Amino acid sequence: MRTAKITRKTAETDISVEINLDGTGSYDNQTGVGFFDHMLDQLARHSLIDMTIRAKGDYHIDDHHTVEDTGIALGQALTEALGDKKGIRRYGECHLPMDDAQVRCALDLSARPYLIWNVAFDAAKIGTFDTELVREFFQALSTHGGITLHVDQIHGFNAHHIAEAGFKAVARALRLAVETDPRKADAIPSTKGAL
Repeated sequence: MRTAKITRKTAETDISVEINLDGTGSYDNQTGVGFFDHMLDQLARHSLIDMTIRAKGDYHIDDHHTVEDTGIALGQALTEALGDKKGIRRYGECHLPMDDAQVRCALDLSARPYLIWNVAFDAAKIGTFDTELVREFFQALSTHGGITLHVDQIHGFNAHHIAEAGFKAVARALRLAVETDPRKADAIPSTKGAL
């Protein structure tokens, strides 16, 4: 089973993440940050990765530590669940439309973290959620998941739609990348022999 459970406790946050890469996209995410929970639900549903996340953070300061540390823990869980990455497709991509917004994602589960982020929000907030935290989450996910992650906004003006299209695009690309390649199920997808 390609599963993992990660717990991360600091002076700022207390987080647990459980995932199953071979799931159906079921989710139960409770971080105390409503919009972020909605985005994590989309990430699970569209990647078909079962996901249960519990987070408590220093909300009296802001949501930054909770969102970032959840990205760290989720990235660590992905790394653990993927193991040696034998048999995975490794690469994934998606152009995701959502009403006025279209976001493109391309990613590589390369163990070489790198984030290219070409997404701009005209609004500083979506409800009470700081839009700059969307990038912070994906930076943490990329770094701790060992993901080369490119996210590009093609167009869009509604901040909610742009953010949601981004999460869904990453989810669909991740779904492709973690899937087993039936033609090479016993091989590491690299000429180096390791990822």
